[in-house]
Amino acid sequence: MGSLVGKRAFVTGAEQGIGKAVAEGLLHAGCDVAIHYFMGEEGPKELVALAETLGRRASYFQADLTDENAVVEVVKQASDFLGSMDVLVNNVGGLVERRWLEKMDLTLWRKVNDINMTSMMLVTREAVPHLAKAGGASIVNLASLAGRKGGHPGSLAYSITKGAVLTFTRALSNELGDQGIRVNAVAPGLILGTRFHDTHTTKESADETIKGIPLERAGDVYDVARPIVFLASEYDGFITGETIDINGGVYCA
Repeated sequence: MGSLVGKRAFVTGAEQGIGKAVAEGLLHAGCDVAIHYFMGEEGPKELVALAETLGRRASYFQADLTDENAVVEVVKQASDFLGSMDVLVNNVGGLVERRWLEKMDLTLWRKVNDINMTSMMLVTREAVPHLAKAGGASIVNLASLAGRKGGHPGSLAYSITKGAVLTFTRALSNELGDQGIRVNAVAPGLILGTRFHDTHTTKESADETIKGIPLERAGDVYDVARPIVFLASEYDGFITGETIDINGGVYCA
């Protein structure tokens, strides 16, 4: 595993949950980190304070990643702060709400697609010129068990976009390989302690899901952060186009 000391990382959606845990992990591993957030500065401020105690650099930048102009600006801000970029973690995503097919409308359909796929495409497009200068760089995309299995009822639009993240990862690994940029994904299952499940998953539903997990527990944000830090650290490695499934054994590819 390569050393991340002195490497420069940009993490989207790092104000809470998985994104915040990833930023923490990268800081502890030696990275300087540019923190993107959409709402709420408390988490980013905590990360900046952590960076200071570790002798690392961190700063945070607000943007709506479904807005093309905002993405162009925030990636520029992040790169200017970092001095370039070795690692990109595309963490932003969301279910928005559970809605069955018979009540699906184009407004929700497009919103979920924009949050989960358009944002990832825009951020990656803007970051690639910086990553290509690194002489070995890593992109890690957040997919989901829903993209493998279809998700729970009411998550049709979300599940489709997370399946698309898997294909985006494979296709982009082919496209960017000759620039020394590896592209991988992680696909978490039930990860409690996140805004996603606090909003969309009842305790009863979580308990029922846990009954079907071979490890007999839900995951937490650090269960996801650790593999992401590993994939980031293999910035000049030989793993690309892959997805690590993090679900306690529910789905084994």
